[in-house]
Amino acid sequence: MATTEEPTADIELPPPQTESGRPRQKAVTIGAVCKALRQEFPDISISKIRYLEDQKLLAPRRTQGGYRLYTPNDIQRLRTILRLQRDEFLPLRVIRQELAGGRAEPEVTSRGDGRSLRRATVTVRDTGALYSLDDVVDETGADPGLVRELVEFGVIKGEIRAGSRYFDETEREIIRAVSELARYGVGGRNLRVFRTSADREAQLLQSILAPALRSRNPERRKEAVEALENLASVTTHLKHLLLIRDLRRIAT
Repeated sequence: MATTEEPTADIELPPPQTESGRPRQKAVTIGAVCKALRQEFPDISISKIRYLEDQKLLAPRRTQGGYRLYTPNDIQRLRTILRLQRDEFLPLRVIRQELAGGRAEPEVTSRGDGRSLRRATVTVRDTGALYSLDDVVDETGADPGLVRELVEFGVIKGEIRAGSRYFDETEREIIRAVSELARYGVGGRNLRVFRTSADREAQLLQSILAPALRSRNPERRKEAVEALENLASVTTHLKHLLLIRDLRRIAT
């Protein structure tokens, strides 16, 4: 049976009415969505948007003819999904959980040059919340044996209190990320290279800003911490670019 190709250009439609009689937000076709997002996401395509819908991440409304129509809210949700994929390297399963938990703009923000980075937060804070092994396992879905392996190989350390080990929020998120890698057979011993790399980068950034970080002037120390955060974001993006470059060589 012949199929009708979905229109890829913006079309004028009479504004549909909600149950309250108010017009809905103006909706556009899938082609118009691609055009609107292509500057920030050059690889965006109609097939990719359809795939995200198949994965239950998007739910555009349909016309009586079956054509997809996207509201501004749909487009903003799609932009958030694409940024989480590109900048935080999250798998779709995790993105779905993030969105279900209320993750949205402006938490995922774009830089003026079209690239988006989630700033690394290194500002000195109070200890904050601590999580037991059971808490971490419940929240991340990690295998308890994997967490113990990460401690054994020095990827995380935790803090011993009353004979039990507790983990802070950053270590909890490390465990969450490693759990994703574990699905591909990556274990704690394989992650020592990441720990070694992180230690060397921290030492480099410390050497750059050491005098300001040791300053007795509170304002100067504050500026140094902000600079440290900026450097952390830049180095994270640089590592991503270098990794993508090398992976492209492997794939060719």
